[in-house]
Amino acid sequence: MDTKNTIMVVDDNPDIITIVRTILEGKGYNVMSAYSGPELLTRLEEEKPDLIVLDIMMPQMDGLEVLTRLKGAPDTSSIPVILLTAKVQYEDVLGGYKLGADYYITKPFTSTQLLNGINLLLGEGKA
Repeated sequence: MDTKNTIMVVDDNPDIITIVRTILEGKGYNVMSAYSGPELLTRLEEEKPDLIVLDIMMPQMDGLEVLTRLKGAPDTSSIPVILLTAKVQYEDVLGGYKLGADYYITKPFTSTQLLNGINLLLGEGKA
């Protein structure tokens, strides 16, 4: 990678953020994090990441509501969003895609799954 892409990781579980940050920084990405939907939306006013990894099950505002707001706002609608969630039912996956998710990864996940999703969306070849 010539220029490091910035990825925003949004999860209310600090352990998940640490795991994802470790994987991504090991591949040369800049990583920002937020622990809630409202925090993400505030941070996006200052800086736009190249991609967002978003948990669905969070307090205050769940990831699907955050996704709906992101895809409905002109300044964030083009940012690719990967839903990273423990919700594994077909209806959950389909619902995420219907709301505009670009990729869907279920927990537990592997670094390969995460990196392949990011590479697919950012067009960077194999992990």
